[in-house]
Amino acid sequence: MTSCATVSPPARHAFRAVFFDLGGTLFSYRDVGRWTLGALQGMAQQLGVEAPVREIGMAYRAASAEANERYVSRPFYLHRDLFRDTFAGFATRLGRTPTPEFLDWAEAALRGALVENMVLRDDCLETLARLREAGLSLSIVSNIDDDHLIPMVEGSGLAEVLDHWTSSEEARSCKPDPGFFRVALEKAGVSPEQVLFVGDSPEHDIAGAKGVGMTAALIVEEGSAPPFQSGRERLAPDHEIRALAELLPIVGAR
Repeated sequence: MTSCATVSPPARHAFRAVFFDLGGTLFSYRDVGRWTLGALQGMAQQLGVEAPVREIGMAYRAASAEANERYVSRPFYLHRDLFRDTFAGFATRLGRTPTPEFLDWAEAALRGALVENMVLRDDCLETLARLREAGLSLSIVSNIDDDHLIPMVEGSGLAEVLDHWTSSEEARSCKPDPGFFRVALEKAGVSPEQVLFVGDSPEHDIAGAKGVGMTAALIVEEGSAPPFQSGRERLAPDHEIRALAELLPIVGAR
């Protein structure tokens, strides 16, 4: 009598959804320094300040660090408030009074610069299309306000390959606060263990996602660092990648 061993089919991956951060993850930060400096020079001109580029950059970095320190530990804040506080500190450091008119102008200028200049990673749309073909639900979970997120999604082609997207403004919560992740989970109709979260911030994305039970992949871009970090203790990612296409074997997609 001959016996035959039963061969089990390969196990399918457990993921049903992939959640993405926006800036530094789907959009590249590789040219952000160049166009940000141009925007800052425009702000200085609006204030009537003539100063060396280095001085303008130093004033903005110091103002940004001070504002970030006040906001980064809050479970929720509007980024327009963070940006306006940064612009106010920037003006003050350049010896000018930050009028409401200047703050309105600077906020609109930054929003326009982001929408116009931020570019998707080279493999972004193709990779997301392949993930979606594999049956995965795709979503953005971004620490940004709606007036930044929606134009960037709709103007980049992302709307055609995503199932949904959520801003911190909509969720009334900012990563790494667990409330934001719960809103995204409810919208996607999945449990934490069914989600792969992809982001560039060890603090906001990796620690936040792992804190609610998701698997987390850190995407690294040489020469770029995520903004608005507080220096909190970090958790190691489950995966580290340098291109979005590296997600395909992680989730079992072809």
